[in-house]
Amino acid sequence: MSFVKVGDDNSTPIEIYYEDHGSGPPVVLIHGWPLNGDAWEKQVSALLAAGHRVITYDRRGFGRSSKPGIGYNYDTFASDLNILLNTLNLTDVSLVGHSMGTGEITRYIGKYGTKRLRKTVLIGTLGPYLLKAADNPDGVPASVFDEVRAGIKADRPAAVMEFLKNFYSVGGP
Repeated sequence: MSFVKVGDDNSTPIEIYYEDHGSGPPVVLIHGWPLNGDAWEKQVSALLAAGHRVITYDRRGFGRSSKPGIGYNYDTFASDLNILLNTLNLTDVSLVGHSMGTGEITRYIGKYGTKRLRKTVLIGTLGPYLLKAADNPDGVPASVFDEVRAGIKADRPAAVMEFLKNFYSVGGP
Protein backbone atom coordinates (compact mmCIF):
# COMPACT_ATOMS: atom_id res chain seq x y z
CA MET A 1 0.00 0.00 0.00
CA SER A 2 1.35 3.43 -0.97
CA PHE A 3 0.64 6.71 0.79
CA VAL A 4 1.80 10.29 0.35
CA LYS A 5 1.69 12.79 3.20
CA VAL A 6 -0.23 15.93 2.22
CA GLY A 7 -0.39 17.74 5.56
CA ASP A 8 -1.18 17.47 9.25
CA ASP A 9 -4.33 17.69 11.36
CA ASN A 10 -2.90 18.95 14.66
CA SER A 11 0.03 16.54 15.02
CA THR A 12 -1.53 13.69 13.04
CA PRO A 13 -0.26 13.19 9.47
CA ILE A 14 -2.82 13.39 6.67
CA GLU A 15 -2.02 10.72 4.10
CA ILE A 16 -3.50 10.02 0.68
CA TYR A 17 -3.64 6.40 -0.46
CA TYR A 18 -2.71 5.83 -4.09
CA GLU A 19 -1.99 3.02 -6.54
CA ASP A 20 0.51 3.39 -9.37
CA HIS A 21 0.59 0.75 -12.11
CA GLY A 22 2.25 0.29 -15.47
CA SER A 23 4.50 2.49 -17.54
CA GLY A 24 4.00 4.83 -20.43
CA PRO A 25 2.09 8.10 -20.65
CA PRO A 26 0.66 8.80 -17.17
CA VAL A 27 -3.07 9.01 -16.50
CA VAL A 28 -4.42 10.04 -13.09
CA LEU A 29 -8.02 8.98 -12.41
CA ILE A 30 -9.92 11.12 -9.86
CA HIS A 31 -13.09 9.64 -8.35
CA GLY A 32 -16.41 11.27 -7.54
CA TRP A 33 -18.36 11.38 -4.29
CA PRO A 34 -18.78 9.05 -2.34
CA LEU A 35 -16.50 6.64 -4.17
CA ASN A 36 -12.75 5.94 -4.02
CA GLY A 37 -10.04 4.97 -6.49
CA ASP A 38 -11.48 1.46 -6.82
CA ALA A 39 -14.33 2.94 -8.89
CA TRP A 40 -11.93 3.03 -11.85
CA GLU A 41 -11.19 -0.72 -11.87
CA LYS A 42 -12.34 -1.41 -15.43
CA GLN A 43 -10.75 1.77 -16.81
CA VAL A 44 -7.44 0.92 -15.11
CA SER A 45 -7.35 -2.45 -16.90
CA ALA A 46 -8.14 -0.90 -20.28
CA LEU A 47 -5.59 1.91 -19.87
CA LEU A 48 -2.87 -0.52 -18.78
CA ALA A 49 -3.61 -2.70 -21.80
CA ALA A 50 -3.26 0.41 -23.98
CA GLY A 51 0.23 1.04 -22.59
CA HIS A 52 -0.40 3.76 -20.00
CA ARG A 53 0.91 4.33 -16.51
CA VAL A 54 -2.24 4.59 -14.37
CA ILE A 55 -2.53 6.26 -10.99
CA THR A 56 -5.67 6.18 -8.85
CA TYR A 57 -6.04 7.62 -5.39
CA ASP A 58 -8.55 8.00 -2.59
CA ARG A 59 -9.23 11.68 -1.89
CA ARG A 60 -8.80 12.71 1.77
CA GLY A 61 -11.77 11.46 3.77
CA PHE A 62 -12.48 8.62 1.32
CA GLY A 63 -11.45 4.98 1.11
CA ARG A 64 -8.06 4.17 2.59
CA SER A 65 -6.89 7.79 2.90
CA SER A 66 -6.81 9.69 6.18
CA LYS A 67 -10.08 11.13 7.40
CA PRO A 68 -9.02 14.39 9.02
CA GLY A 69 -11.33 16.98 10.49
CA ILE A 70 -10.07 19.63 8.05
CA GLY A 71 -9.49 20.29 4.37
CA TYR A 72 -12.76 19.34 2.68
CA ASN A 73 -12.72 22.05 0.02
CA TYR A 74 -11.53 22.25 -3.55
CA ASP A 75 -8.47 24.38 -2.73
CA THR A 76 -7.21 21.64 -0.40
CA PHE A 77 -8.18 18.82 -2.77
CA ALA A 78 -6.23 20.59 -5.55
CA SER A 79 -3.26 20.99 -3.20
CA ASP A 80 -3.39 17.27 -2.36
CA LEU A 81 -3.42 16.46 -6.08
CA ASN A 82 -0.46 18.77 -6.64
CA ILE A 83 1.52 17.06 -3.87
CA LEU A 84 0.73 13.64 -5.41
CA LEU A 85 1.85 14.80 -8.88
CA ASN A 86 5.05 16.29 -7.41
CA THR A 87 5.80 13.22 -5.29
CA LEU A 88 5.42 10.92 -8.29
CA ASN A 89 7.29 13.43 -10.50
CA LEU A 90 4.52 13.30 -13.09
CA THR A 91 4.72 15.46 -16.21
CA ASP A 92 2.76 15.35 -19.46
CA VAL A 93 -0.03 13.78 -17.42
CA SER A 94 -3.66 13.28 -18.38
CA LEU A 95 -6.10 14.00 -15.56
CA VAL A 96 -9.46 12.24 -15.75
CA GLY A 97 -12.15 13.22 -13.26
CA HIS A 98 -15.67 12.08 -12.59
CA SER A 99 -18.29 14.22 -10.84
CA MET A 100 -16.61 15.73 -7.76
CA GLY A 101 -13.25 14.88 -9.34
CA THR A 102 -13.97 17.39 -12.12
CA GLY A 103 -14.11 20.19 -9.58
CA GLU A 104 -10.77 19.06 -8.23
CA ILE A 105 -9.23 19.19 -11.71
CA THR A 106 -10.60 22.64 -12.55
CA ARG A 107 -9.41 24.04 -9.22
CA TYR A 108 -5.99 22.42 -9.78
CA ILE A 109 -5.69 24.17 -13.16
CA GLY A 110 -6.81 27.47 -11.61
CA LYS A 111 -4.21 27.25 -8.83
CA TYR A 112 -1.28 25.48 -10.50
CA GLY A 113 -1.77 25.94 -14.23
CA THR A 114 -1.36 23.39 -17.00
CA LYS A 115 2.44 23.05 -17.14
CA ARG A 116 2.40 19.39 -16.01
CA LEU A 117 -0.69 18.46 -18.03
CA ARG A 118 -1.08 16.84 -21.39
CA LYS A 119 -4.87 16.81 -21.30
CA THR A 120 -7.87 16.75 -19.03
CA VAL A 121 -11.06 14.74 -19.26
CA LEU A 122 -14.12 15.85 -17.28
CA ILE A 123 -16.89 13.24 -16.95
CA GLY A 124 -20.26 14.14 -15.42
CA THR A 125 -19.06 17.62 -14.54
CA LEU A 126 -20.19 19.73 -11.65
CA GLY A 127 -21.47 23.22 -12.16
CA PRO A 128 -19.35 26.01 -10.73
CA TYR A 129 -21.89 26.61 -7.97
CA LEU A 130 -24.64 24.10 -7.13
CA LEU A 131 -26.63 26.01 -4.49
CA LYS A 132 -29.73 27.92 -5.54
CA ALA A 133 -29.25 31.63 -4.87
CA ALA A 134 -30.39 34.98 -6.19
CA ASP A 135 -27.59 34.92 -8.75
CA ASN A 136 -28.07 31.19 -9.45
CA PRO A 137 -31.86 30.69 -9.70
CA ASP A 138 -31.54 27.27 -11.37
CA GLY A 139 -29.38 25.84 -8.57
CA VAL A 140 -30.28 23.10 -6.11
CA PRO A 141 -32.38 24.24 -3.13
CA ALA A 142 -30.54 24.32 0.22
CA SER A 143 -33.10 21.87 1.64
CA VAL A 144 -31.71 19.13 -0.62
CA PHE A 145 -28.22 19.56 0.85
CA ASP A 146 -29.71 19.74 4.36
CA GLU A 147 -31.45 16.39 3.77
CA VAL A 148 -28.24 14.79 2.51
CA ARG A 149 -26.30 16.06 5.54
CA ALA A 150 -29.00 14.85 7.93
CA GLY A 151 -29.06 11.42 6.28
CA ILE A 152 -25.28 11.08 6.50
CA LYS A 153 -25.28 12.11 10.17
CA ALA A 154 -28.11 9.70 11.00
CA ASP A 155 -26.78 6.65 9.14
CA ARG A 156 -23.82 7.18 6.81
CA PRO A 157 -23.73 3.66 5.30
CA ALA A 158 -27.47 3.74 4.51
CA ALA A 159 -27.20 7.26 3.06
CA VAL A 160 -24.32 6.24 0.81
CA MET A 161 -26.16 3.11 -0.36
CA GLU A 162 -29.26 5.17 -1.15
CA PHE A 163 -27.15 7.68 -3.08
CA LEU A 164 -25.47 4.92 -5.08
CA LYS A 165 -28.80 3.22 -5.80
CA ASN A 166 -30.35 6.48 -7.03
CA PHE A 167 -27.29 7.64 -8.94
CA TYR A 168 -26.30 4.39 -10.65
CA SER A 169 -29.60 2.55 -11.12
CA VAL A 170 -31.03 2.22 -14.58
CA GLY A 171 -34.19 4.30 -14.75
CA GLY A 172 -33.52 5.94 -11.36
CA PRO A 173 -35.97 6.09 -8.49
